[in-house]
Amino acid sequence: MIGLVAATAAGSAAARRLADAWPDRTRRYDEGPVRTAVARAFADCDQLVCFLATGATVRLLAPLLRDKAADPGVVCVDEAGRFAVALLGGHGGGANELAAEVADLLGDGCTPVVTTATDAVGIPGLDSVGWPVEGAVAAVTRAVLDGAPVALRADATWPLPALPPHVGVRGVATDVRLYVTDRRLPLAVREAALRPPSLVVGVGASRGVGVDEVLGLVGDALAQAELSPRSVTALATVAAKAGEPGLLAAAERLGVPLRTFPAAELAAVDVPTPSAAPLAAVGTPSVAEAAALTAAGPGAELLVPKRKSAPAHRPADGPADRPAMATCAVARRRPRGRLAVVGLGPGARDLLTPRARAELRRASVVVGLDQYVEQIRDLLRPGTRVLETGLGAEEDRARTAVAEARAGHAVALVGSGDAGVYAMASPALAEAGADIDVAGVPGVTAALAAAALLGAPLGHDHVAVSLSDLHTPWEVIERRVRAAAESDLVVTFYNPRSRARRRQLPEALALLAKHRAPTTPVGVVRSASRPEEDVRLTTLAELDPETVDMMTVVTVGNSATREIAGRMVTPRGYRWQT
Repeated sequence: MIGLVAATAAGSAAARRLADAWPDRTRRYDEGPVRTAVARAFADCDQLVCFLATGATVRLLAPLLRDKAADPGVVCVDEAGRFAVALLGGHGGGANELAAEVADLLGDGCTPVVTTATDAVGIPGLDSVGWPVEGAVAAVTRAVLDGAPVALRADATWPLPALPPHVGVRGVATDVRLYVTDRRLPLAVREAALRPPSLVVGVGASRGVGVDEVLGLVGDALAQAELSPRSVTALATVAAKAGEPGLLAAAERLGVPLRTFPAAELAAVDVPTPSAAPLAAVGTPSVAEAAALTAAGPGAELLVPKRKSAPAHRPADGPADRPAMATCAVARRRPRGRLAVVGLGPGARDLLTPRARAELRRASVVVGLDQYVEQIRDLLRPGTRVLETGLGAEEDRARTAVAEARAGHAVALVGSGDAGVYAMASPALAEAGADIDVAGVPGVTAALAAAALLGAPLGHDHVAVSLSDLHTPWEVIERRVRAAAESDLVVTFYNPRSRARRRQLPEALALLAKHRAPTTPVGVVRSASRPEEDVRLTTLAELDPETVDMMTVVTVGNSATREIAGRMVTPRGYRWQT
């Protein structure tokens, strides 16, 4: 929850705008003295937005500060709404991201102010990766910022954001080291460790097992295997134990979910130490080992075979000869790469979505057409590996992106408009299997960008058709255009004409002309939202195909489309307009 605190009429108005935009995320603290409001919000909320002077905010916060890891993130907005300052908890409290969100919501006149050193120079902070980090975090971060060599020791390739070239450089002696590992390590004074989400602990339990017995068993198993508990991502067990209080409490204390699986699914898992006891009790010869391997996913490795809780794990006031009530096993997940298919929009920077920006910052590898990569190169982190090709290599780019993700990297495959509309999502997802994580990032399509410039041509049912017959036979395209014409749909033509393809657009327009009046409005938009943007409104009879090229979108209205005050409008059909 985000607490909103204001002391003046202008601050209250700005707070109200945030509250209206984020009704489920915000809570206003308007009553009583400002000092009391700040203290209440600080205690209640994960984040604060204070519409106060920074000096006043600092003095009000000072007595409340406890610990960097526990304090909420705080953003301070000035009286005029010109700046949203990430004042406290830039990474841990999420204030840096919140400052950007607040500035975006308050409008063009508000600028986010972030002074965190790593964010200022585009380098991912070790505490912003989203994984636990321990050791000499400040010393390693300082070396990264100063450009000093930092040795990178990773047990496997994980989908991390791009790190600068001097991190992981080979052949250079340095005592500054960053480990990416789930193993326990004795860290030196200039060493830090990122803990990847790699371990799953399977747990079997008798009814009434105590939380301390479960935690003691799990802790000992991890310690003896020299594994870090901070890399544990889940406890796993059989579905029959889903409501076992001791297991639920253990998962809560560890800060991980309790995942459960049907007995039949666990019974199908090949394990080293099956047993008749769980088979009789819950229907599977293995709970701990099978659950750990199942939750860890394909390619998982069993690191710690099944072990039982020892007397030391059991309640001190229980009988000395009480049998073990818990078993556990530990499996390691195979790292999964990540492929984000990112739509960049029509070209204008202000039409690039915040989610697309975030994915570009998250990626360590960016794949795309050279001219599209050039649009966003300045947004990439230092050290991002860029794999770009020219026109006509869509399948190669898709295969490259998927291969890089399969190798464990965080990959952004970029394209213009929306990646799922005549773009890279289709070939990429045809190559991608279940062995990688995939995220789709929508973008503003060429049809929508053009429509906004023309007026409201897509106000009723409409269809988009590509006139490129490189991948689709012209006979199929022709049939689709004819169907759209007969259905009286507004039609947006993508890829309407190139130097090699000159007949397709005239033929498509002729098909439409059989079912539409010569005066039907037609919008022609070239390079929508780019500096060379050109917008023309003509008619079906007057459109000259020679003025159209591959950078152009052609939108042909239906029988109801009209030109009104120089704009192309297709009525929605509301009764009050008839």
